[in-house]
Amino acid sequence: MNRLELERLSVRGLRVLSRVDMEPAPRLNVVWGNNGHGKTSVLEAIYFAATSKSFRTSRVGELVRHGEEAASVKARFVERGGALPALSREQTAAVQGKSVAVRIDGNRPRALVEYATRSPVVVFHPEELTLSSGPAQGRRTLLDRLALFTRPESADARARYAHALKARQELLRRGADMPSRDTRELDAFEELCAEHGAALTRARAAAAEALVVELVSAFAQIAAPDLRLEARYAPGGSADVETARGELARGRKRDAFRASAGFGPHRDELELMLDGHPARVVASQGQHRALTLALKAAETATIAKERGIEPLLLLDDVSSELDPERTGALFSFLALHRGQIFLTTTRPELIRAEDIPAEGRRDFRVFRGELDEGAG
Repeated sequence: MNRLELERLSVRGLRVLSRVDMEPAPRLNVVWGNNGHGKTSVLEAIYFAATSKSFRTSRVGELVRHGEEAASVKARFVERGGALPALSREQTAAVQGKSVAVRIDGNRPRALVEYATRSPVVVFHPEELTLSSGPAQGRRTLLDRLALFTRPESADARARYAHALKARQELLRRGADMPSRDTRELDAFEELCAEHGAALTRARAAAAEALVVELVSAFAQIAAPDLRLEARYAPGGSADVETARGELARGRKRDAFRASAGFGPHRDELELMLDGHPARVVASQGQHRALTLALKAAETATIAKERGIEPLLLLDDVSSELDPERTGALFSFLALHRGQIFLTTTRPELIRAEDIPAEGRRDFRVFRGELDEGAG
């Protein structure tokens, strides 16, 4: 298994970061400081350079520093491992207004999904502590991230499905007494929903199958040994186009009075069961933490198998949710992985990670948007 390493990072005009240049350590990088000074923005910059997106907002314009016209991030990634020489590349992502431009070694990628999967990265932030306890949308998003690696064409299917589903719903809102022309339009959009929805269902099913194997193994390492986890993909639609088409046609009258269709992959769920009971109902706060961490570990392992390379791990402010004992357990687990880690904290004294040698670790202090190397 190869490993991905971020060798250099240059950030200009992103959030509170005016000008930041960073040369990370190969294993563990601790970014520390008080809240509001830019710790999370450093991780966001890495994520943006690797994926062209933010893990904090869907509005990319929010990345631009106040008073600036644009934000840009340049990252030098290196793939190491095996008998072949190390393979390096430069990825740049810039945002101006609502537009994002990306380059790999100065060239535009053929497709955005090619850029987003070239240097895989997994992020774990406090909001994701609801991944096991919150709405199904978070778990669907997890499956969609994995599907980018298992079936890259799923991104196009997901976008086309969402567009067709929105158009169908708008036609239904016009009422049941629509002219024949609109009925033909409805037929056409339902055909698109069925075709692209079935493709999305198949992609998520494949992603879930790969994830569940890793999830059960990771949970066994993190949680209490006598706690049994089961997980399965529960589709809201169908992988068969003909079945999907029929269900949508039969549900027209019902769906006209709904906010969205009662059938389709927008209703997918990744069901999580502890000792035979729904985790959302029976899990304690500590068990939800362990389950969320296991989901992120499984996401990392699944991507590593599909991509053939250990992803970067970005962990934002985990020490705010973990006491010293749980933080120690977290890092004992992370030490088993070969990938590079970036972690932010307000409490650097908790970050000990004795299993990582001194030469493999660097500490960076963030103060008022500026980054300096130095331990807490």
